[in-house]
Order: sequence, then structure tokens, then C-alpha cells
Amino acid sequence: MKNESTRRNLLKGSLALAGLGLLGIPEWALPVLAQGETLVPFTDLPENINFTPAVDRRVFDVRKIDGPFTPSDQFFTTQHYGHPVVDGASFRLKVSGLVDQPKAISLDELRRMGSTELAAGFECSGNRRPLQGLSGNGRWTGVPLKKVLDSAGVKDAAREFVFFGADHGEEEIEWRAQKFTLDQQFGRSLTREKALSGDPFLAYALNGEPLTRHQGFPLRLIVPGWYGVANVKWLSQIHVQEDAYLGKYQARWYRTLKGETIDGEVKWKETAITHMQLKSFIARVTRDGNGHKVVGVVLNDGTPLRSVEVRVDDGPWQRATMDPATNKKFSWKLFSYAWNGATPGEHTLVSRVTDANGNVQPTTEDLESKKSFLEDNSQHPRKVRVS
Repeated sequence: MKNESTRRNLLKGSLALAGLGLLGIPEWALPVLAQGETLVPFTDLPENINFTPAVDRRVFDVRKIDGPFTPSDQFFTTQHYGHPVVDGASFRLKVSGLVDQPKAISLDELRRMGSTELAAGFECSGNRRPLQGLSGNGRWTGVPLKKVLDSAGVKDAAREFVFFGADHGEEEIEWRAQKFTLDQQFGRSLTREKALSGDPFLAYALNGEPLTRHQGFPLRLIVPGWYGVANVKWLSQIHVQEDAYLGKYQARWYRTLKGETIDGEVKWKETAITHMQLKSFIARVTRDGNGHKVVGVVLNDGTPLRSVEVRVDDGPWQRATMDPATNKKFSWKLFSYAWNGATPGEHTLVSRVTDANGNVQPTTEDLESKKSFLEDNSQHPRKVRVS
């Protein structure tokens, strides 16, 4: 890794700005590098990091954030059953189960229901240090899920809304002493309250362009404020039912195991992976003359924020400045901090975010009782060397 990156290299492959006015985002607010500003490398990153897209995973280099939206070809992706090929012309979204009028809706019919823009950022529930690269922010185009469900008519008995993707694979299911090998579709579900809330979104475009195969062409679910696993790609069917859905990636894989002390005794509690936990991280540090600038990211469930702060070494917490361009409810939020008077040598920088309800981003020590690595929203100290 080179010690410094030029402005040209850092901006290579950046997002085209066409269409930003639709969301009221001024170009001047974008956190691009100024002329002469150089990247200060993190010293806590593994050597020889490879951000080249892989077959089943794409990781975004957050040091290259140059605007509110992640370029479509760099937007992170991860999945369990590969990338199915779906023919857009023959595609039909099935709506079945406890509805008055079962549906098979084409992509053109979905577009005719309306074209709405949604700024939404999210991360994989497994996103964590040192890269934090399973995260991104997009300008999604599509139709609210509620509009589709209302057109089908949801029955009173409906309680669970299951979303199946076109991706599938063989799974070994163990039940007591028996094992079964079955072909299963990827599936996730929402409760009636959440599905009909008006927030979930059926997206057919990202940043003004049709979804790519990696991003779930031709249609995907977006649940704003939730972890990426809920945003089912290659969405093929919505099945409405009364009973809880207990598919593998709903009931078993995506769970958090954490100890809670109740009446002086530790009780082990498993919770489902749903809305994003309050989190911030430092994405990059740059130098311009004698001054330094720290740029970071906040991800959360849409709850308003009270503050974002940065601490250098063992110094006091200092308030960071939020970027107004990303001050949208479900967008990721970018922040910056002017670090003046940096002395030569190695330094540790960390950020923390507090929301309007007084919740503070936890430290690593605060999460010691959490045994699974999912939902790691702990404060993430970064190390840099100032020359």
C-alpha cells in the first residue's frame, strides 16, 4: 500500500452526480478531497488488502467515499446462493397466501404503480473492523411495498409476510436424529405492522440505473433502517401467512446471542437481526498542509441523532460536523472533524455517536457479553502515523 494517495486516484470510479437534485443534495457538500489534500494511511489495516470484486462478495473501500451515494459497481454485496440470472422481460412478482387477489406483477406494471426515490444506507450485520466495507448508501428507485400489498388486499388473519428470492441452494436440515437435504430458496419475513408501515420499498433501480445482477436484478426489497440481510435480492415472491416464518436465514443463522444480567443472574438471550444498531466509524484521515481532516460514517435505524464526537488518543471528546447532504432519515450520515495541531508519531482516533433518545454507541467492553460477531456496533479505534 502506498503511504499517500493522490486526489485523482481516490476519486477514480466515483459516482456521477446526475439526479442528485431530486433529493435536494447540493454538490458543494460532497466530501471530496481538496487539491493538495492527501490520504494518511491507517496503520492498523492488514497488508495487501484486495478490494477487487469476488464471485460471492464485494467489499467497498470506505476510504474512497466521495459523495453521499456509493457507486453502483462498488456497492457491497454478499449472498448465500450465488447470483441467479433472471429474465426481466418474463419476470413476474408473485403475491400469494392470505390476500384477496393473488398477483403476478411484471416489472412494467410495477413501474406504472409509481416511481419513488428513497435514500437509504445499510450494512451487512457481519460488517465490522478493520475494513467496515460491507456498507453503502444508495439512491433507490421503486414503489412502496404497501402500495403493492394494498392492490392485492391483505386479509385480517395475515400476520407474517415472507419474501423469497430467486436464489436457492441445497441445505441439510437436521431434525432430532434425522437429516434431510432440501433445495431451499432464500427467504426473510416481516411482521404485518412492519410490512404495512409504509417504510419497506421494492426497488428496481440504484443510483438512476437498473439494478445489476449483483444488486438483485430485476427487483429487490429494501427495508430502510434494517441490516442488509432483510433487503432480499432477486425478489420473486411475497407470501402472506399467519404463522411465523422459520427459514434458515430467518430463525437460525441471523441471530445475536448476548448475556443479560437479570436479578443478579446472567440469562442468555437470542434476538433476531432486524434494525441496525447505532454505529459510527472513521473512514479516512487526510492531510492538507499542517492540518488534518477526519471523515466518518454513521449508520442507524433512522432515529434522529444528537451528536457525533471524535477523540484523539486520550484527549477529550470533540464534536464533529455532520454533512447536511446526507442528513436524510435512512441515509448513512457522513461527518468530519478538523484535527489541528497533530504531532509526529502514531495516534489513535475513535468516534462515537449519540442519538436523540440518549443512546450512546457502545465500547468493545460494553459488548463483552455478546458471543456472536453479528451486530458489532462498538466504537472502532483507528491508528494513523503522522510524519
